[in-house]
Amino acid sequence: MCLTAVWLAAVAGSLAGVWRYKTTAGASAAAPTRWPEASGLARSAGRATLVMLAHPKCPCTRASLHELEQLMTRLRQRATAHVLFITPAGGSRDWESGELYSRAQALPGVRVTTDPGGARASLFGAVVSGQTLVYDPAGKLLFAGGITAARGHEGDNHGRAQLMAALSGAGPGSALSSDVYGCELMPGTAERQAAR
Repeated sequence: MCLTAVWLAAVAGSLAGVWRYKTTAGASAAAPTRWPEASGLARSAGRATLVMLAHPKCPCTRASLHELEQLMTRLRQRATAHVLFITPAGGSRDWESGELYSRAQALPGVRVTTDPGGARASLFGAVVSGQTLVYDPAGKLLFAGGITAARGHEGDNHGRAQLMAALSGAGPGSALSSDVYGCELMPGTAERQAAR
């Protein structure tokens, strides 16, 4: 009986630890309030532009891409999207392939680009994989945050609702936001952004 109680306590503790990890938001940094022209990414004339920053080997990003697919289906002609995959500078070509990269390329209305070394991602203040930003046609930030409810979690969530509210003009005038759940884009990203 005592061993069963110890075993159940250990299992419960492990499950609680996993749940705590899944629901703990990643580090954040301030996104630029105006579109960073130096990023070299094309901003759409007459519609909003969405940018998702992603780590090509982060398992949490699978859920973010699923949510992006749902959003793009709902947004249709109201927004264009970029997925910017951050890869190590001088990394091998296998960083630019794989399931997540292929999945992003298959999304309608989404342009996929790699960012060796994360220089472009830093212009957007990105720290965590799955961070999503939306800018209006004039280049003003409407939304910055994640579009999942937890790491690797698909389904209705606060971030997606905030993003849709921002696009519909239901926001308070300043950019709406939500927590981002995912892997750090590159080792030391949070520290570099905090030092800016």
